[in-house]
Amino acid sequence: QVQIVESGGGLAQPGGSLRLSCIASGGFAVYDMAWYRQRPGKQRELVARIGTEETTNYADSVKGRFTISRVNAKRQVYLQMNSLNPEDTAVYFCNRASESRWLNWGQGTQVTVSS
Repeated sequence: QVQIVESGGGLAQPGGSLRLSCIASGGFAVYDMAWYRQRPGKQRELVARIGTEETTNYADSVKGRFTISRVNAKRQVYLQMNSLNPEDTAVYFCNRASESRWLNWGQGTQVTVSS
């Protein structure tokens, strides 16, 4: 069964950093991948996307602060998050970037930014 497992979340102070990791089974290298987040009381939103050729796109709210990367040989996607602020508090998920190709969602990883 294809699975996704996210990790690396936790508590960070404003201005701090965290690095999230995701491993996805099944076909990986041929798909664009993405990180999503769901903030309290909000719908899930796309945060960052990385193509098969490693082109990247970011939501305006995280541009310049977050960096997405991937290692195909490990079937892993990463999200380096810097200059965190309380508005980044959310559960973070990874999945394929195309909705029609979504895998079953993993549990996500909680990121809390608070002093």
